[in-house]
Amino acid sequence: MIANPERFKQTIALFDAANAQDPNLDDGQPKELLYARRMTEMLDRFAPQADEVAQLAVRAQHIRRWTVPRASYPLGKPGYFAWRTGLYKFHAETAGELMQQGGYDEATIARVKAAVGKQDLKTNPDTQLLEDVSSLVFLEHYMQGFAGQHAEYSEEKWLGIIRKTWKKMSGQAQAFATSGAVRLPEALLPLIQKALAGA
Repeated sequence: MIANPERFKQTIALFDAANAQDPNLDDGQPKELLYARRMTEMLDRFAPQADEVAQLAVRAQHIRRWTVPRASYPLGKPGYFAWRTGLYKFHAETAGELMQQGGYDEATIARVKAAVGKQDLKTNPDTQLLEDVSSLVFLEHYMQGFAGQHAEYSEEKWLGIIRKTWKKMSGQAQAFATSGAVRLPEALLPLIQKALAGA
């Protein structure tokens, strides 16, 4: 149930306008705008009764991500983790500012920022739902392309990536992913099945 449909619609439009500025294209569309729409579409399939906070959080998950490139942080694992942590904060703050423009109250903004900022995964249901949806979107839309970009990865490394993704998901999301409701990449199915058999 959306408390104020006009405010919600306006805020989603603000999120989309921000992501529409992405100069990187995917399937002919600004990359992060397409990603945000795929997140909403997956939420509608996986959790059609999701509340307003969840709907806002999934739409803002990668907001303006291209403005914080990986190259702006040092190479190596510590640099990568610092980049990821910095992104969580950046996305949360950006979503919060746009929600404020849209007229949202501080309590709702705080909940969306906590989810987008990946706070308290496994204990915060908003964060867990966002993680579930982003994992399902990765499996359906991005895993195949990611594999194509990293042909040098060993099978063992791939098994680790799949298991880490799986571990972040709730039991409901895991069941949804294997129920046939998610279009898993056919070329990677044997690898996915092997990873999950040993998970």
